[in-house]
Amino acid sequence: MKWRKFLNRLGLILISVTIFSAGVIFWSHTEIESASNNYIFNSLIDIPKSRVGLLLGTSKYNRAGGVNLFFRYRIDAAISLYQNHKIDYILVSGDNRTLSYNEPRDMRKALLARGIPDSAIYLDYAGLRTFDSVVRCKKVFGQSAFIIISQEFHLERALFIAQHVGIYAIGYAAKNVPEAYSIKTSIREYFARTKAVLDIFILATKPRFLGDAIIIGKQE
Repeated sequence: MKWRKFLNRLGLILISVTIFSAGVIFWSHTEIESASNNYIFNSLIDIPKSRVGLLLGTSKYNRAGGVNLFFRYRIDAAISLYQNHKIDYILVSGDNRTLSYNEPRDMRKALLARGIPDSAIYLDYAGLRTFDSVVRCKKVFGQSAFIIISQEFHLERALFIAQHVGIYAIGYAAKNVPEAYSIKTSIREYFARTKAVLDIFILATKPRFLGDAIIIGKQE
């Protein structure tokens, strides 16, 4: 009897935790989605000009060894903004966790190969995650207003973070990747949104690294 009561209570606890967790995940998703209303642009004509575009990093290759479409489409979007005089500089922010894995370096090479001048590209090697990339753009690179470049689902989370750390940011949406290609990313995004909400409202998270200030456009 005692074991039966214990198991019943344990079952209720597990059910309660599951319901609570699902509620937090759902609330985080809707909170972040609503934060981006009217701040994401798909048109070069409509998006206001900004001095700096923050290009959020991703791997150049997918797990099968082919070119990552997230990477390709973000590069396309950043180049379109620059060539249409919507931004003057591109700050590439990403992870460089090993000698062989370096998102900013790969993105810089791709931009240079497409005609973007080296003087217009700045690299943030400590953009270990979206939170760090957004906050470091302000804290290290001195930008309190800028355009964030990524896919729309990613922009929603990045803009939510920006709004809650005193940044005026808008997003330029890179081309979406086919759903079948990105299902794992979509699932992971739900948990990333929950973490973002916890970072802002509960954990008071700070970037893993800050460091000395870097002045964008100092040659001017």
